[in-house]
Amino acid sequence: MALLKHLSYRIQVKGLVQGVGFRPFIYRIARKHKLNGWVENRNDGVIIRAEGEFPDLEGFMRDLETDAPLASRILSVTRSLVEPELIQGFEILGSSDISEEITEVSPDIAVCSDCLEDMEHQEHRIDYPFINCTNCGPRFTIIEDLPYDRNRTTMSVFKMCSVCESEYKNILDRRFHAQPVACLNCGPQYRLIHNGEEYADLGTIIPHVARLIHDGEILAIKGLGGFFIACDATNEEAVRRLRIAKDRDGKPFAVMFSDLTQLKSYAIINKTEESVITSWRRPIVLVQAKKHLAPDVSVGFKTIGAMLPYMPAHYMLFSLLDIPAIVLTSGNISEQPILIDNEKAMEKLSGRVDALLDYDRNIYNRTDDSVVMVVNDRVRKIRRSRGYVPTPIRVRHEVDRILATGAELVNCFCIGKGRQAIMSQHIGDLKNLETYRFYTESIKQFMKIFRVEPHTVVCDMHPDYLSTKYALESGLETIRVQHHHAHIASCMAEYGLDEKVIGVSFDGIGYGDDQNIWGGEFLICGLADYTRPCHFEYIPMPGGDKATEEPWRMAISYLYRFFGEEFLSLNLPFIQKIRGHDIQLILEAIRKKINCPLTSSAGRLFDAIAAITSLCTHSDFHAEAPMRLESIIEQGYDEEYGFRLQEKISFEETIRGVVADVVSNVPRSVISARFHNTIISLIFAAVSDLAGKSTIRKVVLSGGTFQNKYILERIENRLKKEGLEVFIPHQVPANDGGIALGQLIVAAKRKEISCV
Repeated sequence: MALLKHLSYRIQVKGLVQGVGFRPFIYRIARKHKLNGWVENRNDGVIIRAEGEFPDLEGFMRDLETDAPLASRILSVTRSLVEPELIQGFEILGSSDISEEITEVSPDIAVCSDCLEDMEHQEHRIDYPFINCTNCGPRFTIIEDLPYDRNRTTMSVFKMCSVCESEYKNILDRRFHAQPVACLNCGPQYRLIHNGEEYADLGTIIPHVARLIHDGEILAIKGLGGFFIACDATNEEAVRRLRIAKDRDGKPFAVMFSDLTQLKSYAIINKTEESVITSWRRPIVLVQAKKHLAPDVSVGFKTIGAMLPYMPAHYMLFSLLDIPAIVLTSGNISEQPILIDNEKAMEKLSGRVDALLDYDRNIYNRTDDSVVMVVNDRVRKIRRSRGYVPTPIRVRHEVDRILATGAELVNCFCIGKGRQAIMSQHIGDLKNLETYRFYTESIKQFMKIFRVEPHTVVCDMHPDYLSTKYALESGLETIRVQHHHAHIASCMAEYGLDEKVIGVSFDGIGYGDDQNIWGGEFLICGLADYTRPCHFEYIPMPGGDKATEEPWRMAISYLYRFFGEEFLSLNLPFIQKIRGHDIQLILEAIRKKINCPLTSSAGRLFDAIAAITSLCTHSDFHAEAPMRLESIIEQGYDEEYGFRLQEKISFEETIRGVVADVVSNVPRSVISARFHNTIISLIFAAVSDLAGKSTIRKVVLSGGTFQNKYILERIENRLKKEGLEVFIPHQVPANDGGIALGQLIVAAKRKEISCV
């Protein structure tokens, strides 16, 4: 081939190559290497015709792989020799829509440093809060269909002025084919509503907003993927008012710091945390606090959910604020979806906020902020949304036209396209009409954008989940997957595992094969099926779901199991907080088996310990008791309680040890450390036992309990030291937000087997 002087390549690039400045990049490197040809944006990827001499073509291919735009993600590059057309020059062609195949859709990208510089110097964009270019700005939140062109976005109603149009059409301009391109003269505009007055002048709006925040006022602010509610994070009264306005008694608030320097003055962050918090994805990162903001921000937790500015308006606001950080929490009322419509925001938030800042561009795909944490120097997702969605997960199996409906809590759904699993943004808890409507609308939007007409729906086994009912009412072939099997399979799909693994699946609630509530499970898992060699022993769950809101109920259940009614005379302080009549009702319900489903849940055991220690007897939000228990751990403490490892794992020694320590006034921080060390030792013992009885050396850890940083980092390291391969979710959450991926891959594997 090297002997041939003039060659012509047809090159197809697949991956995240739309909306990230990929075609201008191709044009630049083609010119650099003196190539002729063209580049075309299609719904199945980017197609390139490149003609030139062999060394130049090879240099072009190297640059394509190594110098691609920061936010792009190349999954495959295929090239073939074709007959030269003797093309003169190199050009960028218009987009084509040629098949049902699709390329990836870019997530929303934080504003870049070049655009921030332009905000100060470009005459038509000075202080323009919607500035963007091919390297940054809104993407997924505004896209209505593929291929990604302006007329298929919510920017279609804004006609470009002559200056913006010239930039848009100029191949050498940074805004060439930047679909949201706009300026002061032709783009979206903000509007501020305060005390019944409307303000439209941009020079007035941002200073007015800054004054309101300084004065302790609460504002609703329209962001990229929905409304947020903001106030001064150092103003105790403002944060307290915001908590009341949100109907959010105990859950910590996310905080946006003005810059990295201010963040480092309030939190301890390592290099990995710094790299992700400053990345173009700009998620919320859970970091260790070292200095306090207003007390009601973190409500007793030793961590901060911190993020940095990612919209131009954020930078404009902080330039006028004399405070280090603002609370920036989802613009919704407790448990409802984040608001995206201007009028609905006015209606829902009126009386709860002091002012509202919106703009006139529609949000098509609502997206909340993503939340991550770093454990053992790896980023672990807690909520996968803005900045990550809708980037697909590549899987080994054919998942085409399968829809996985997910779980009930922190729901995400997943659609299959070829061998791509496309996870939805964070939907929330499917417990009210508003969230369910958001869920069904998002499914329709994903099917439209990604051109999927499902022939199979897969769901959880729980008969009362709205996601299950959606599947059963679809009229399509329906496959049910056990909750904890889906947790393990989700992680297996991410790592391309298709073999037997030891699965440790710990969470709060999951419907079991025996119709009991599972959640402390050791499984031997394949993708298609599993066995359950051991699990936490069953304990009555008084009041069913009510026990998740009132952890004291599980404390009573465990105490009654191991002490009988004698526990009432043990002088446990938490019992004084509960009415004697209520305790007797619970005991009567347990004895008569009235509304007391049996549970093997790890989450409910954590609840019981948190209540017995008087740390948390009533929960104001999901998983508060386990979170508070983790937050008080005495570091550097190695002691633990006993347990009995058998098919049904007994925690009698653990409970008796905790009770003895409480009665002896041992500090709660020490009790928490001992308890967490017990769980770590239990996992290690059970996994070692299962590995010893089999040839399996691969261990998968998944489920909401593995968002406990103390447990996760220690058990991962301990198992690895034993020579086991450990797999933990990385691309999707370990909590129920990752369930849909597991459902999808289990269904695909079962269909594959049935076709053999």
